[in-house]
Amino acid sequence: MPVKGDPKTTVIIGAAMQVHGELGCGFLESVYQEAVAIEFACRDIPFQREVTLPIRYKGQLLQTLYAMAMSSSN
Repeated sequence: MPVKGDPKTTVIIGAAMQVHGELGCGFLESVYQEAVAIEFACRDIPFQREVTLPIRYKGQLLQTLYAMAMSSSN
């Protein structure tokens, strides 16, 4: 029985599955990141690559940033 979820999440997962189905496993992250960027662009999914986010601990901003390979939002 299918579970209903966020439609944006479904589209993103579908794009990732398409990439995995085409490339298979065994490549470095950079290969998948580039392929996912192509797939997102083909599906008009807005995204950014190499996004950094600030991190707070107990109200204090850490000097270290969190580096995300890819972010999708609108």
